[in-house]
Amino acid sequence: MALKEISTSEVEMGMYIHSFQGSWLSHPFWRARFLIEDDERLQAVRQAALEGVVIDTERGIDVRAPSEAPPARGPALHPALKTPSRRTVSVASPAPASPAPSIRAAAPRPGTVTVAREFGNARRAAGQARKVISKVFIEARLGKAPRVTEVTPVVEDIYASIERNPYAFSGLMRCKSEMEAIYQHMLSVSALMVSLARHIGMSPQEARTAGMAGLLLDVGVSRLDIDLADLDGGIEGIDPDLWHRHCYIGRDLLAAAEGVPEEVLQAVARHHEHVDGSGFPQGLANREIDLISRMAAVCDKFDLLVSGAATGTPWDPAEAMRTMMGRDGAYDSEILARFQEAMGVYPVGSFVRLRSDRIAMVVDQDASEPALPTVRAFYSVATGKHVKAKTIELANCYGEDAITGIADLAEFGLPAAEDLREQLFTLGAK
Repeated sequence: MALKEISTSEVEMGMYIHSFQGSWLSHPFWRARFLIEDDERLQAVRQAALEGVVIDTERGIDVRAPSEAPPARGPALHPALKTPSRRTVSVASPAPASPAPSIRAAAPRPGTVTVAREFGNARRAAGQARKVISKVFIEARLGKAPRVTEVTPVVEDIYASIERNPYAFSGLMRCKSEMEAIYQHMLSVSALMVSLARHIGMSPQEARTAGMAGLLLDVGVSRLDIDLADLDGGIEGIDPDLWHRHCYIGRDLLAAAEGVPEEVLQAVARHHEHVDGSGFPQGLANREIDLISRMAAVCDKFDLLVSGAATGTPWDPAEAMRTMMGRDGAYDSEILARFQEAMGVYPVGSFVRLRSDRIAMVVDQDASEPALPTVRAFYSVATGKHVKAKTIELANCYGEDAITGIADLAEFGLPAAEDLREQLFTLGAK
């Protein structure tokens, strides 16, 4: 931590406020530590009747020298996102709609246990979380604002699971479940947000904030005049004008609660905005959209595709990833690239065809090789029969096998993907 006391007139966009010098009555902020990433917050600090502020130059920019040009206007990215990525994945990715700052990937964090071992923990956490989310939804439908103290334990459980293994919780969300589609979507997006936040180098507290945002993105759906069961068939049949309202409704609902971080409120309102201005509800573009909202747009859309909530038909995770990478201009290209690094070119739960003419499921990732995951081969295309399951670390198999493409399970008469996943994950635990 590198702290420096400065006057309010010296405060610039991108600085991280560590504390205020003066009475808490002299400023409008509910908390003292935050990154200045919008003009409204910047002006509020400058105009506050404070003796000064203390900034942390390790988490934000320092005071610039007189000869330096003023920083670009618009929301600043998290300090950890300002250096180039350590690697580039060889996959077509959209060009930014306007010059975008680079985002670095954090050092690989493989976790402490395997996916198979963490699978049971993730299942228990999801079961407990389902009860909490159900209560939040019921109360929200009655007009009662959710309490942060209720949802924080859910985020903590998800965060802890991802600390142990970055992929198990997301893998569980791809398995067959009796959980309502909207609840499963909320849990899945929360896990994706935590994983992405950790990968791009956010602090543990910031990653938890991102996880809370992911969990609450769709809380406004509870107040829409629709049957939640209708969402099982996808959102395409819902009136767009009605659907768009859930962003505003959710933000207003959470704003009435006590202690909800501003970053969460912004993400709830903006998670369907696109950097090219084609999103909703406001049609914001580029730097008008804050960092966590841009992260949420990627994580939310990915799960909508994979879960089938977008179309009514679940997509293979690898197909969803490939499709999103081809969405030119819709998503922040740097965040999308880091998301692919975090989840893999072939995310856990994807079904792939191997050079050995076998079908396999991706069961784990190599943090340093996003295109070379660990797979579990279980079916021979040549014989049309199941074979003894074999786990292959493609990043370390010295050419023994390789992925040739995404597998179409229906082509081979195999069971539904969500049924197969649980069998194969469970098999790995034995």
